[in-house]
Amino acid sequence: MRGIQDQLAHRAKATPDQLYLTQPIDRQWHTWTWAEAYDEARRMAAALERMGLQPGDRVGLISRNCAHWILADMAIILAGLVSVPVYPTAKAETIRQILEHSDCKLCFVGKIDEAVERLAGVPAGVSTIAMPYPDARGDSDWEELVEQPAGEFQTRQRREDDLATLLYTSGSTGTPKGAMHSFSNFAFVGHTIATSLGVEPGDKVFSYLPLSHCTERAYVEAVSFYAETSLYFAESIETFAEDLRHVRPTLFGSVPRLWKRFQLGVLEKLPPEKLDRLLKIPVVAGLVRRKIKKGLGLDRARWFASGSAPMAVSLLEWWDRVGVTIREGWGMTETFAYGTQIGLDVEPRFGTISRALPEAELKINDDQELLIRCPCLMQGYYKADELTAESMTDDGFFRTGDRAFIEDGFVTITGRVKELFKTAKGKYVAPVPVESLLARTSWIEIACVLGSGMTQPVALIQLAEHAPADRDHVARQLESDLEKLNRELEPHERLGSLIVVSETWEVDNGMLTPTLKIKRDVIEARYAGLIERASDRIHFES
Repeated sequence: MRGIQDQLAHRAKATPDQLYLTQPIDRQWHTWTWAEAYDEARRMAAALERMGLQPGDRVGLISRNCAHWILADMAIILAGLVSVPVYPTAKAETIRQILEHSDCKLCFVGKIDEAVERLAGVPAGVSTIAMPYPDARGDSDWEELVEQPAGEFQTRQRREDDLATLLYTSGSTGTPKGAMHSFSNFAFVGHTIATSLGVEPGDKVFSYLPLSHCTERAYVEAVSFYAETSLYFAESIETFAEDLRHVRPTLFGSVPRLWKRFQLGVLEKLPPEKLDRLLKIPVVAGLVRRKIKKGLGLDRARWFASGSAPMAVSLLEWWDRVGVTIREGWGMTETFAYGTQIGLDVEPRFGTISRALPEAELKINDDQELLIRCPCLMQGYYKADELTAESMTDDGFFRTGDRAFIEDGFVTITGRVKELFKTAKGKYVAPVPVESLLARTSWIEIACVLGSGMTQPVALIQLAEHAPADRDHVARQLESDLEKLNRELEPHERLGSLIVVSETWEVDNGMLTPTLKIKRDVIEARYAGLIERASDRIHFES
């Protein structure tokens, strides 16, 4: 396995004419072959050197996914620098905290919503380079910097154990922590994921989940360095559906909330009763499945995945019925997204996160916590030796914080260790399995189960956009759903009420992380008063 710096040069030499990056700008599709991408990255690496950056210096990356995010990261790698990705949805305070904590000297900025407000968080003294997109602004312009040839620039070779990137956690459990990953870790995940999942030359990948998150960084970017995949990007949220249909990827991953939204989009055009009826007719079922997948732009995809949070078995089964068999995987920022997943040669077990990837060792401790040891485990949390020590066992396993069990090698997550709460009856409840059961209801888009110190837990729910406007009708259906749900739960787990919130939970209002996980503590604090006032089994926020 080549180191990641040598691998970039190898790809440019071995497959110079292969299409690598495709980016829409003002609805025109721009492309880079491997030779063109490598040349532009070398030009930028030389420019970074001219600006005085030395190997080991930190460089930030703040942008929605785009071709220049990849090109910038390639330049950082070739110059021997350390990349510090920041979520493009991060508030100014978070941007300031991460760039200061990581000691960044420079930052690439690109496609960012509310850029003026967010980039106010860039600390004084940190210069910026604007990627060549409309409205992107910086101290220097990308195109001016890459006009000069790379000249005598040579890759600044780094050792395998040198720091390559600082991956900051998404902040679902507090202040983001910076996981230190080496050049060796970066190379291992790219090479091993590509080979173990059977990625093929010519595979097309649509990159839209944040590249600042470990999963997209590993499964999309790092894999593209080692496998002959081509990466495509969306121009904007508004053009997402159109761009996806244009690309028609062969490999496609998402997160549970978006898989749910894709499902709701299908059901708006094809009501559940009609779809069920059509799928029971053998001759028609195949046509319906092809039409659904083509409408989404997934008709050429052969491998589908989901991660970030548990996905309801009922949703997995629904997608399987329409010809989209989703394999759930798991990993953490601290393992560079490496952990569990399976390829097409293994039949998935719905409700599990698949089984361990090569060289990943998994075990369960006495507290039912999942532990992992693997070759790409972080070198530690940056500037947090005590926290690093607390997260590790004496024999080198990382404490994931996930409660789980393993059966026949397949791993099932039952929730987070710290999410367990005790009711007034003294019984512990794991909220995630209950939330997964609630997700079966097509009118419920997302749910958060709470109940610490309460007689019975309750669920805060956000209704899907297509839910009927008739509140009485919705209440009757939710009452029926609640009855069915409670019959499946243990007495101490049964929900006392469903509370329908009026506010949409989004990243921008702080209710979700950038990877669309619920921020349980934030939601609990926000709705404490509403929970106290709720007296009906089905209660609507005014």
